[in-house]
Amino acid sequence: MNIKDSNIAIVHDWFLQKSFGGSEKVTLTLNNFFNKSYSAPDIFSLTSNIQNSKINTFQKSKIQTSLIQSLPFGRTNVQSYLPFLPYAIEQLDLRKYDLIISSSHAFAKGILTSPDQLHISYVHTPMRYAWDQMHTYLEKSILSKLGFEFPIRLMLYKLREWDFYSSQRLDYIISNSNFTSKRIKKYWGLESEVIHPPVDIKRFKYEKSREDFYLSLNRLVPNKRVDLLIRAFNKLNLPLIIIGDGPERSKLEKISKSNIKFLGKISDREVEKYMSRCKAFVYAGIEDFGIAPVEAMASGAPVIAYGKGGILDTVNCLNEKNTEKVKNGLLFNKQSVQDIFDTINWFEDKKLWRKFKPENLNEYSQNFSIEKFITKIDFSINKAWEIFKKL
Repeated sequence: MNIKDSNIAIVHDWFLQKSFGGSEKVTLTLNNFFNKSYSAPDIFSLTSNIQNSKINTFQKSKIQTSLIQSLPFGRTNVQSYLPFLPYAIEQLDLRKYDLIISSSHAFAKGILTSPDQLHISYVHTPMRYAWDQMHTYLEKSILSKLGFEFPIRLMLYKLREWDFYSSQRLDYIISNSNFTSKRIKKYWGLESEVIHPPVDIKRFKYEKSREDFYLSLNRLVPNKRVDLLIRAFNKLNLPLIIIGDGPERSKLEKISKSNIKFLGKISDREVEKYMSRCKAFVYAGIEDFGIAPVEAMASGAPVIAYGKGGILDTVNCLNEKNTEKVKNGLLFNKQSVQDIFDTINWFEDKKLWRKFKPENLNEYSQNFSIEKFITKIDFSINKAWEIFKKL
């Protein structure tokens, strides 16, 4: 049997209107690819509330959900059922499928398959809050502050166990960055192939004239460390525009001076406009990959970011000695206000934006295009399929 004659399923963790981001767009790209090149896949998820929304563009595929869908707040606050999600994902019935692709940042990879089914997992990250971000999760947890820290620690211990054991059932793993690949090796003891996620490069224009403002585009949540950007720009007194919304917004607005402007969640067209005009894109968090910095490059803007995590797959620092790499930004070494302040001060004093040509940045961003992703993923799936069928 070849792939075109097989039954295909795609499994993603969840589809929520409030957080339809990079991992969901990867899943959408995979769905479009299979529809065009092979056969229409069936879509599975723990829960979904996008069925009747504009962002549901999964062609004619119905999203089939788990028992979480029928529970109170299951369609809007799935994380409140965290201890039960391993059980819920394992209840999905995938017996009729020959090829199963999971797009997983938490639970999707844990579906149960038989030895006759090929399960390829595109992993965005091992479960962050169960592994290296556990202490940050506990610090921010309201239940932990109310005296439930011990049961939460026990729950996370059990999630780590499940996360490890469920990873051992995978037939083939693709990771979204070298950073994620290292984490997979560290926590699961497994090798993975790196294929960077698709970025819709064609949306962005780089020929516009640059203006005198810096840009940040994030969900306003603690791990994005927008607070560090704000404190640095308060000292710099340079214009910073922040696009995005989230639970941290009111807190961040309170510590911001008048040179910092919050736009909230705006349309894609507005995002493209600001990207194409900013002096530089700034980012202080640790990303598994980081799609927004690549979008900034496609728009002709250099990136100033913390030099750790997936950003190292995309940003080549101006100070880097390797002359073969296209220089497309600056990386600061410490996740601190002072390092951000010093880096942007240097960028301003030396007028370093003159060293970055928008057309070069846009050309480099093509390495992360949708077309490149599809070519690589198609080759890897066929390779995994051929090896699996010979076993």
